[in-house]
Amino acid sequence: MTRVKIGVIGTGSIAQLHLDAYAANPEVELVAVSDMNLDRARSVAEKYGAPRAYADPNELLADADIDGVSICTWNDSHARWAIAAIEAGKNVLVEKPMSRTYAEAAELEKVVEASDRILQVGFVRRHSPNAEVLKTFIDNGELGDIYYARASVIRRVGNPGGWFADKAISGGGPLIDVGVHVVDLCWYLMGSPKAVAVSANSYQRLGNRAQVTTMPRYQVSDYDPTTNSVEDMVNALVRFENGASMLVETSYSLHATKDSIGVSVFGDKGGADLEPELEIATERYGSVVNVIPQISSPTFELERAFSNEIGNFVGAIQGKAQTIAPVSHGAEITRILESIYASAEAGHEISL
Repeated sequence: MTRVKIGVIGTGSIAQLHLDAYAANPEVELVAVSDMNLDRARSVAEKYGAPRAYADPNELLADADIDGVSICTWNDSHARWAIAAIEAGKNVLVEKPMSRTYAEAAELEKVVEASDRILQVGFVRRHSPNAEVLKTFIDNGELGDIYYARASVIRRVGNPGGWFADKAISGGGPLIDVGVHVVDLCWYLMGSPKAVAVSANSYQRLGNRAQVTTMPRYQVSDYDPTTNSVEDMVNALVRFENGASMLVETSYSLHATKDSIGVSVFGDKGGADLEPELEIATERYGSVVNVIPQISSPTFELERAFSNEIGNFVGAIQGKAQTIAPVSHGAEITRILESIYASAEAGHEISL
């Protein structure tokens, strides 16, 4: 069978995970790489055996050999390049967040719906084995009707700086960067209900905490401690049309005693923690019982998740599978995130 021919736009750290997964997939032929730094694009193309490298993504999109593209650029260009790719007849895997604003998301969704192309959103944590196992339990009714969820990711000293700290480029701080993962996981496990109201708070008290020099931290190459226009921390309560609700908290900078991540869902037959480790709570014969599925890892597996995500995308292009992260999901998550920011700015609950 002819292999799916792939191009990758952007060669930063997230692109390396896409490229590694494509390289390991026998159904894929990596054809081209694009980056605004042509020397870097050529270097990455050589490393992964891609025959062509471009400085301009438009040249990559004009390459008739390419069936699908991964978009791994800064947040402010996700929607723009996704639209250009769909209009060029390519299938698209676009990194999260799908866009900075719901207006961008709605425009992209309209373009996708008018085409016969696939757009998959990079909600990679959906593809981790622990999430796949829990989703199977939920789909088979083990938790019953899920009516509450908690989504939390806390970094004490975790502002990466650079474009991540520039709201005009990123669209926001920890909520849109790392919070999106846990919000999406809870929403996905809850059955993707429609949000109807949000009450949120946003704080910008600590900044990027550049004065803390005793803890390791990820910093982008253009890190500048004087640049920061994003929030330190956000909390929110999201209400859904089916009566369910989700509690959200996420931070880059917070005087917490430790970094943490938590993803939990609760139904009328059982509940579950997905992160930090998969464990299911239920009742049996008058007793409360905790169930621990025996799987490769109870927590998020980065490489396997990206491998599964790329496999889902390639399978969808081949007509062998349906994407589990379609454009409509990306649009709704963007709507929720934007509404959290809007409620925090307004200082009261807002209806969607």
